Amino acid sequence: MTQVFDASAVLAVIFEEPGADQVEAFWAEGDNLLCAVNYAEIVAKLAERGIVDAEIATVLEGIPIDVIPFDRRSAHQAGLLRPATKALGLSLGDRACLALGIIREARVVTADRGWKKVTGVDVEVEVVR
Repeated sequence: MTQVFDASAVLAVIFEEPGADQVEAFWAEGDNLLCAVNYAEIVAKLAERGIVDAEIATVLEGIPIDVIPFDRRSAHQAGLLRPATKALGLSLGDRACLALGIIREARVVTADRGWKKVTGVDVEVEVVR
């Protein structure tokens, strides 16, 4: 099964937060994807914690996920998701993740509990917390 991971799910593993074990179990199940926008969010969170670039690269190289470019098709799909997700406060990164899930017909995995309220979006969302 193809799965798309939100930054929050990957960060749960890196920071050993609740839901990390579920995310790691999903990683063992199939093809694991991460939108480049979410990759940037992960790098930003690690840098905010004072982790240096070389260490960030080492940490992220050890994660079994393929980073997928945020291209024109993805950007268009993410834009179309705005009306369905605006009231939930989903960010561009959140919509980029959902868009990749829609395009790849993949399950989307997140640690953001707010995503439990996502409706009207043609993708399976798995919340690990």
